[in-house]
Amino acid sequence: MTSYDNINKDREQTLVAHLVELRNRLLKGVLSILVVFGVLFAFANDIYAYISIPLKTYLPEGASMIATGVAAPFLTPFKMSMFAAVILAMPFLLFQLWSFIAPALYKHEKRIAIPLLISSVILFYSGMAFAYYVVFPLIFAFFTSAAPAGVTVMTDMSSYLDFVIKLFFAFGFAFEIPVATVLLIWAGITDAKTLANKRPYVIVGCFVVGMLMTPPDIFSQALLAIPMWMLFELGILFGRFIKPRQTDADSEENLEEKSADLH
Repeated sequence: MTSYDNINKDREQTLVAHLVELRNRLLKGVLSILVVFGVLFAFANDIYAYISIPLKTYLPEGASMIATGVAAPFLTPFKMSMFAAVILAMPFLLFQLWSFIAPALYKHEKRIAIPLLISSVILFYSGMAFAYYVVFPLIFAFFTSAAPAGVTVMTDMSSYLDFVIKLFFAFGFAFEIPVATVLLIWAGITDAKTLANKRPYVIVGCFVVGMLMTPPDIFSQALLAIPMWMLFELGILFGRFIKPRQTDADSEENLEEKSADLH
């Protein structure tokens, strides 16, 4: 067997090992979601009741939420529990992702990646909390008060859940802007000064995203666009202290560092 054949064989074995590990990580992630879901499903109605508080607080006296679908009273809390399970299992899912990619990173890359990973989880949860405690009360107060005379506001429970999940994800991902900004600078794609010069375009883009991801009123759009802009500025601030990632991954210094990490 030639040295070329040995190299190909080693590569195939390495690829198979990576695929097996990826499968195991995915299975652990799915199992974690199912375990959390199994715990939460017993409290599905209570969880939905808590999520619906921002709307029910502003419903007219005598009005309530309704179920227009035959299976909605069961499927809607079920869907809510599954959504909550994915969100609560997110730190463990990201840990599995980190465990899979960490061996391929150098020591100096790990020092940056770990804080970014932790920050991304905290920021995503912060975005959801901002949506629930700040945005929901304001927009539902506006919507219920804007109903024409003689119209009773009685929202379908399934439609309400779809609406709040959309906003949860919109604000959760919007709050990831500082992490995305730092990653762009770290990868060497851009730098803090260039991003700062693009500020006018970013502000316009924030309001466009706010228009697409929120209800069609300027108030809701501003509640998403303004935090996105402020988080972009925060990302630029931290990005000024980030050194761009080395592009020559095969340099002697990196190879020595890699060898030291493996040992």
